Amino acid sequence: MSRLIYENSVSYKGYLIIPFVFGKADTYEIYSYKLLSEIGNKSQFHKADNPAAIYGNNISNIIDIAQEHLDKNSEFVSQKDCFKSRYIFRNHLIIIFAEEGKYFYDHYPPELLNNIAAPKLFNSEFECLSWIQAGLNGQYVRQSAS
Repeated sequence: MSRLIYENSVSYKGYLIIPFVFGKADTYEIYSYKLLSEIGNKSQFHKADNPAAIYGNNISNIIDIAQEHLDKNSEFVSQKDCFKSRYIFRNHLIIIFAEEGKYFYDHYPPELLNNIAAPKLFNSEFECLSWIQAGLNGQYVRQSAS
């Protein structure tokens, strides 16, 4: 699998649709998607890999396929967008959440939906993002030095 294309992810009714290149046929790319759910593991689709089992020929096509599948099969529909504060840094997905004046985050690496966030609270979104970026920059420097 290629890296998850977080920069083309779409928040939709409580889910985050994340496209990726599934494979190639001749010179054409075949797209698939993964999902994150606002309600986490309470959803059958949290971290699901293409539950529609249909592939697309471009990113907008696979997003449409995912949205149609969610319209027909999702367990809930969210009225808020808990994925609105999401950032991509060094191909990593960072989602910032706020609750009662404190901020925390989910952090997903480029190749898989495995949350590697530290259990840490912050006083602002900026403080949270700065801490993550510093960590990734340090990681990047260590990897480059070896």
